[in-house]
Amino acid sequence: MMDFNAIVVAILLGGFLGGKLVQRLGLPSLLGMILVGLALGSSGVNWLTPEIVDNLSGLRAIAVMVILMKAGLGLDQEKLRQQGTVAIRLGLLPGLCEMLVVAVVAVFLLQFDWLTGLLLGAIVGAESPAVIVPAMLKLKSQGWGVKKGIPDAILTGSALSDAVLLLIFSLLLSVLAQESGANLSWIAIAQIPVQAVVQIIVGALIGWGVAKAIIYLLTFKNLSTTPLEATLIVSVIALGLIFIAERSPFFSGYLAVMSLGFFIAQLDPPLARYLRRSFAYIWVIAAIFLFVLLGASIQLTVLQDFWLKGLALLGISLVIGRGIGWWLSTLGSDWTVREKLFLLPSNSAKATVQAAIGAIPLSLGLEHGDVILAIAALSILVTAPLGAWAIPLTAPKLLQKNTIDPTKTFHTNQTTFLAAIDTSDSAIAILKKTADLARRSDADVIILHITEQPESDTLLYLQQQIQQHLADISHQWLTYNGNIPEAIVEIARTKQVTAIVIGKQGLGQRLLMGSVSQAVLETSPIPVTVVAAP
Repeated sequence: MMDFNAIVVAILLGGFLGGKLVQRLGLPSLLGMILVGLALGSSGVNWLTPEIVDNLSGLRAIAVMVILMKAGLGLDQEKLRQQGTVAIRLGLLPGLCEMLVVAVVAVFLLQFDWLTGLLLGAIVGAESPAVIVPAMLKLKSQGWGVKKGIPDAILTGSALSDAVLLLIFSLLLSVLAQESGANLSWIAIAQIPVQAVVQIIVGALIGWGVAKAIIYLLTFKNLSTTPLEATLIVSVIALGLIFIAERSPFFSGYLAVMSLGFFIAQLDPPLARYLRRSFAYIWVIAAIFLFVLLGASIQLTVLQDFWLKGLALLGISLVIGRGIGWWLSTLGSDWTVREKLFLLPSNSAKATVQAAIGAIPLSLGLEHGDVILAIAALSILVTAPLGAWAIPLTAPKLLQKNTIDPTKTFHTNQTTFLAAIDTSDSAIAILKKTADLARRSDADVIILHITEQPESDTLLYLQQQIQQHLADISHQWLTYNGNIPEAIVEIARTKQVTAIVIGKQGLGQRLLMGSVSQAVLETSPIPVTVVAAP
């Protein structure tokens, strides 16, 4: 057996390189991570044995927590209110319709009994937050469908759907595991809707209460002094909610964590902004563990006898089950036909839930447990990469692009400052101010040197000053000889800089005088920071 530290290194390095390699081929990076997991798991070199995967389940729980927090922090209350009924219907109808169709197909195609067929349907019908959440948040950051709140409706619906189907799965599992009569079974099944509603409501209330407590401790009691400390506190509490829900399932842990993020965003937007940034960075590592372990949990050997029937079941359940659910969910809404079609790629991916619960029926010795595991694995291999690939491909064709709300998204665009300097004494002040701004916003810098004498002896001095003040900042050096205000504005436009930093009045050769800074201020569509000479 490999050393544990070596296994962690193999997961991180292999998952990262596998994701990047597949991404270079134009495919979603998660496919590469899953393939690395398959190679490291029992279907490959068997470094990640089932026992090790089980022991690392806590890492998978952390990854799920991160993605649910990202989803909650990115939800827009106004858009949810606008599409509230659609979001609720998306959380109930597609998954339940797919579950029922899977049960029917399983009874007639696989000779399952009805309860086992419904159990399989609860597994297959669940959606993958690991695929759907990052994709929807990226669409929101790009403005696709945000006017009608389509990404928000899909995000909320996905969380509700998983909460309902996980509850149904647990209740059906307890019924099938006990030796009781049919009447008791159907009585238990009849209680499912009531328990589902209770778990959803309690989960949302717990999320609200915990959010209020966190804001009180972090904002009013100053329990944390840095964004990193705040992120650590919120992460531990959110992870605790998931673990508590697993052991005392009186509420939906998934929904509680997502509600926690949502209410933090509504009650304390500045804190939410810090958390969005932190969780976006954490997700880079968490995604590797999630998808590599997901791949390692897939047993290819169990697919040999059932892959053809499994593909037929998945195809029928998707087209008929989810098709009916999507139609009912958007009935009477303001969604166009194209926007409704977008649900096909955006709301079909399966991965996280199937990897987490697909093997449970087999481990409990239930009849047809091996077939259930095979179909769960097949659903991951087929729909997860397909969904991750199809969402960004179809969104520009099916959705409208709208104005982005900067308070609801995490922006990854690189910030760049343009520092326009001459050979006057103000050049050093401009460099110092630009360096300060760049460090505060993790930005790049372009130094534009305005000169009448490109070979001037002062260039060496300026370059030494640049190296001294911007040594830890990525920067680029440009020189220009011509109409100064026009050059500054045009280069700023061409380089798509965030802001221009310029001197109020130059000395020495007096190239950047008050008239120049005034002209730049009047003509530039880009923000300008004017630095006074020392």
